[in-house]
Amino acid sequence: MAWEFDWLYGLQELHGPLLDEIMVCLSALGNAGIFWMILSLVFLAMKKYRKTGIQMLITIAVAFILANLIIKNLVARDRPCWIDPEVELLIKNPKDYSFPSGHTVNGFAAAVTLLCNDRMLGIPAVILASAIAFSRMYLFVHFPTDVFAGVIVGSVCGMLVHYVYSRKA
Repeated sequence: MAWEFDWLYGLQELHGPLLDEIMVCLSALGNAGIFWMILSLVFLAMKKYRKTGIQMLITIAVAFILANLIIKNLVARDRPCWIDPEVELLIKNPKDYSFPSGHTVNGFAAAVTLLCNDRMLGIPAVILASAIAFSRMYLFVHFPTDVFAGVIVGSVCGMLVHYVYSRKA
């Protein structure tokens, strides 16, 4: 865990008014997966992207259950901001456990599903999901391994749901 704190403390050196505002906004964009759910509903409403919207909603639900309801409670890892409360938070102190990062799981679940269906839309979604994931470390609420696990869990959920859905369709 020492290397993870070294990484997070290094990120604290990057702080400045503009970057702080950007990171707070990125993190808020990922709150509760709302952005990704709204994007899924937009796709669901468009005939051309309906299949993608359905897959994204299924993937977000599966990823939420797996990551937030099962893994987080099994691992029960404290957040860096709970272990070192001396670092001033720019956002509200989260109440749930740290591993894996829910923002990252949701973002990558939706973005990878989108990538599997439409590369041109998926690439910017993966970039956005990555920026949201980075913001969680910058804001000192997740360890790097929380984010890495979130990328893996979300991506695997996205690929599996796409694979199963595509085989049944």
